[in-house]
Amino acid sequence: MSSKTDCIFCKIAAGEIPCHKVYEDESFLAFLDIHPLNPGHTLLIPKNHYRWVDDVPDFGAYWEAAKKIGFSIKEHLQPKAIYYLTMGLQVAHAHIHIVPRFSDDGHSEGLDLKQIKSIAGTRMAAIAAKLKI
Repeated sequence: MSSKTDCIFCKIAAGEIPCHKVYEDESFLAFLDIHPLNPGHTLLIPKNHYRWVDDVPDFGAYWEAAKKIGFSIKEHLQPKAIYYLTMGLQVAHAHIHIVPRFSDDGHSEGLDLKQIKSIAGTRMAAIAAKLKI
């Protein structure tokens, strides 16, 4: 289990590690996943370190932020669906995966977590700029 001092998401929230930022308010930060399942795959984290999504004090505001990001993805990328996932085993910091689904994205009805897409940094920056709220 990671602590706040060695947590990669805490370092991203503190600006110590760069990211392709999509959304930020006083409590939450959203950025494109560097191992995306599809273009636009976004991670939403609380800026403060909480282990699990349900540890976040303002749970409702957290999900409202996720909804804003989902609406932006729908508007700008026109996916056939948006999946909201809370798995949390790879990084011990609360995070919501917001994953757009496209007709021919290589996933089955669910998501194949091994179907990671390779997206160039310039394209990631363009996607983030398009989605930025």
